[in-house]
Amino acid sequence: MNDLDQLRHSSAHVMAAAVCRLFEDVQLDIGPATEDGFYYDFELPARITPEDFERIEAEMQKIIDGDHPFECKTVSREEAKELLKDQKYKLERLADIPEGDEITFYTCGEFMDLCRGPHVESTGKLRAFKIMNIAGSYYRGRETNPMLQRLYGTAFTNTKQLRLHLKQIEEAQKRDHRKLGKELDLFSISEQVGPGLVNWHPKGGRIRSLIEDFWKKEHFKNGYDIVYTPHIGKANLWETSGHLDFYREGMFAAMDVDGQEYFAKPMNCPFHVEIYKSGLRSYRELPLRWAELGTVYRYEKAGTLHGLFRVRGFTQDDAHIFCTVEQIEDEVKEVIRFCNFIWKTFGFTEVKAYLSTRPEKAVGEEARWDTATRSLEAAIKAEGLPYEIDEGGGAFYGPKIDLKVKDAIGREWQTSTIQFDFNLPERFDLKYIGDDGEAHRPYMVHRALFGSIERFFGILTEHYTGGFPVWLAPEQVRVLPLSDDQLDYADEVLSKLRNAELRATIDKKQGKLNGKVKNAQLDKVPYMLIIGKQEQENGLVAVRHRLTGMKGTIGLDEFIAQLKQEELEKRTVDMEVSD
Repeated sequence: MNDLDQLRHSSAHVMAAAVCRLFEDVQLDIGPATEDGFYYDFELPARITPEDFERIEAEMQKIIDGDHPFECKTVSREEAKELLKDQKYKLERLADIPEGDEITFYTCGEFMDLCRGPHVESTGKLRAFKIMNIAGSYYRGRETNPMLQRLYGTAFTNTKQLRLHLKQIEEAQKRDHRKLGKELDLFSISEQVGPGLVNWHPKGGRIRSLIEDFWKKEHFKNGYDIVYTPHIGKANLWETSGHLDFYREGMFAAMDVDGQEYFAKPMNCPFHVEIYKSGLRSYRELPLRWAELGTVYRYEKAGTLHGLFRVRGFTQDDAHIFCTVEQIEDEVKEVIRFCNFIWKTFGFTEVKAYLSTRPEKAVGEEARWDTATRSLEAAIKAEGLPYEIDEGGGAFYGPKIDLKVKDAIGREWQTSTIQFDFNLPERFDLKYIGDDGEAHRPYMVHRALFGSIERFFGILTEHYTGGFPVWLAPEQVRVLPLSDDQLDYADEVLSKLRNAELRATIDKKQGKLNGKVKNAQLDKVPYMLIIGKQEQENGLVAVRHRLTGMKGTIGLDEFIAQLKQEELEKRTVDMEVSD
């Protein structure tokens, strides 16, 4: 636990102590530090509401001002049971501690809690905190258990850091893709269709189409083939892959087809493996790089669903590479380079890698793990990416690299994954014939670039606050005639824009120019072409940019050429237009 986590964990104890002072019959559960703060779970007769936050904070401040030391006490199991006799959830947590392990309590003032620690020296060390939110949370995360009240807070070492954090939260709320998705008419999630299932509206569909077209073009350029696979598969496919044993609760219920069980696919990989197995493979064919925009379905609990970030039906930008041991390092290097190129093209310039290595329980030969891990690390270094190593953090079936990117306000997002798999080649008995004439087991690498189109679209929307650059904007240009006298010329302008394959519309509504500009601004259209009598007479257009205002008056052909160049270069800044 680092110093900030320790400070936040201590803040959770102080918050719990304050709640116990202010409310009756409080049942305590747990209060850990989190990535950006802390929380504590309570059961109590009264409902905590946002109106209570101020008085809870005031009580916390009293405890902090008391500068009570955090004192650790080691007790026997029987002593712990006596101390917790009135705390049913804590008694269950006590039962989770293995026999022989040390049992410790921490006190601060009159508050005592079952806890491993560590904590700050005293409550007086806590200087900058705030209660953020209240939400429901099932005990131990199981829907069959009681619903507890989860009180969230955050804490920092000083008030300046806290203010910056709160400012970032305010900025994040402005960028919330759920809010922007509704305001910009990009997508919706309907209860009638089902929670976690996304309807893409025309504007969102246009952006998605542009993303997917770019994705396909770049995959073909980089030596991938595109494959397509079914949405459902027989039960024995998922038995062979192991999904029915390890992932069944995350799969939608079986359907009966001709007396056999079929499942909606939660992953694409078994289908790609079956394509590999459809013929005898030679080392001369390898590497095989197969990519798919494959829609999958996973049962996520209702409480975990969150806009486009956590859904039940989504399209993975999936790829699998089958190769020999001699090819593996070059293949992984190319994957890292490719991922880095894609993210920078979409305007994410800060990319960091996290390398997860072999856990204690793992499948596959140790030598293959070592080779794969060395290849991953060499690839990261070759691309010059900053990285961290998570020792023992790999999945049981292979080491992996996770790439994380920072968005426009400094938030880090988990994005691309490059995952070795020693499990599926064994389960499906994959082979290729080597140059020695003998059968060998291929290396298999899973690679998700965006993770899913839905989640990536949400990240992208928040990164740009819905103001997509020209090459991604669903509407690149809006033509604004000043009066009905300019409608014929406006139609000519629109026709030329569309013939140049630019996405353009005309605002023919009655009203003043200011109102039309405001509407285009709210719709986050990058360029507006204002057409009055002078522009009509001289075959010109007055160009207004959404962010920088009026750019000048130029010929339509010149504007189109400059806009096409901006689109081609996939710029994230506006083009220059001179008078």
